Amino acid sequence: MAGKFRFTFGPWNIHEGADPFGPDVRKPMTFDQKLPLFKKLGFDGVQFHDDDAVPELNNLTAAKIKAEAKALKAKLDNEGLYAEFVAPRLWFDERTIDGGFTSNCPKCRAFAKERFKKSIDIANVLGAPLIVLWFAREGTYIREAKDSKVAVERIAQVIDEMLEYDKKIKIAVEPKPNEPMDHTYIPTTGHAIALGLLTRDPSRVGVNIESAHCILANLDPSDEMGFALAHNKLFSVHLNDQNSLKFDQDKSFGAVDIRRAFNQVRILDKHSYGKNGESVGLDVKVMRTQKQDVNLKHLSNSITIFNDLLAISRGLNQKLIDELIAARDYEELELLIIHALMGK
Repeated sequence: MAGKFRFTFGPWNIHEGADPFGPDVRKPMTFDQKLPLFKKLGFDGVQFHDDDAVPELNNLTAAKIKAEAKALKAKLDNEGLYAEFVAPRLWFDERTIDGGFTSNCPKCRAFAKERFKKSIDIANVLGAPLIVLWFAREGTYIREAKDSKVAVERIAQVIDEMLEYDKKIKIAVEPKPNEPMDHTYIPTTGHAIALGLLTRDPSRVGVNIESAHCILANLDPSDEMGFALAHNKLFSVHLNDQNSLKFDQDKSFGAVDIRRAFNQVRILDKHSYGKNGESVGLDVKVMRTQKQDVNLKHLSNSITIFNDLLAISRGLNQKLIDELIAARDYEELELLIIHALMGK
């Protein structure tokens, strides 16, 4: 057990609580108000969308984007924080209503590609070695509207061009089986890794595995992490939790299924996740009912649960576990794990 864990979250994880069925319930906080909270909550780094880092970047020149990114880097340095990654936010623009890379509109695809390049430029200024790609609208509501073979090829071609555009940047695909699109083209870890094989440098294309997205695909997050680790492709994780096959809830890590969370912590630690600088990212949303003065507990609670489960995992009697496995007494092994999680 030799994991080395640094934690990150994105500024969107502190929010006002609006949802499709109701308005804001908390007062907004500026990014500058959020930034000093990272260290206080136990975090070392920040996740960014491109327009978190440089607001209104579509309306800025390349020089202005670089200047804004430099100013942000100074703020991060002042707080002792690092930028984990930059993610192009392609799903809010009117040109990406039908997808960015897989849009049927050539001009829309060109816009998405240029936005990707801007994200890489911002990442370089911030010192972030990673781009995360969540394919929010790279899919379709009706299968006959798009050719899935062409769509996958278009995605791979863009990634290939970005690998050529920047010879050092790494790209982590964040798979999700549904929402907001009904049919998505890269729904699982296996799809994401296979996508990388269509590019010029598969070694620089990996995955960012989110717990809830795995659950929505009816898969176990720790198994998906193990699959990615076996391929040396686990570039980042987004830990959270999920109630069954519903909408993407982003609940606090371990809040629903403590054993499922335990196994995520255990496999990361067992295989020395973080030794190459990878981060433990959290993508957790505060409950809408939480009041303003206690609206950060989802973040601190998630780290506490992670570290508690880490201590439980490292405290297990590995010799006894090995003996039970050799004896194929899995019922006794299961009781051992349950008792450990119950504090017995």
